[in-house]
Amino acid sequence: QLQLVESGGGLVQPGGSLRLSCAASGFTLKYYAIGWFRQAPGKEREGVSCISSSGGSTNYADSVKGRFTISRDNAKNTVYLQMNNLKPEDTAVYYCAAGFDYFDDGCRGMNYWGKGTLVTVSS
Repeated sequence: QLQLVESGGGLVQPGGSLRLSCAASGFTLKYYAIGWFRQAPGKEREGVSCISSSGGSTNYADSVKGRFTISRDNAKNTVYLQMNNLKPEDTAVYYCAAGFDYFDDGCRGMNYWGKGTLVTVSS
């Protein structure tokens, strides 16, 4: 069964850091572009960051540029999202997704989705 599983979410104070992980089972991530998306309560899902299959290209939403870093370890079949200087507006359920194509303006047309991990930024 093809699965993506996110982990690493939790409660953090403003200015704090978290690292999210996206692990795959049943398929190999190295052939896919991977995107991180988030959905805050009452809001639509938005793209956060995307990384190409090789890891050579990345992009970020303007709201997280300079604070978040996406990376991948294809040997571990895992993609990461390092989130620094977190703000209350970063509170959301974060999802990872895998797709066949990478786009410079963000991941879309994703084929596989995880179930999400909750990030809460609050004092």
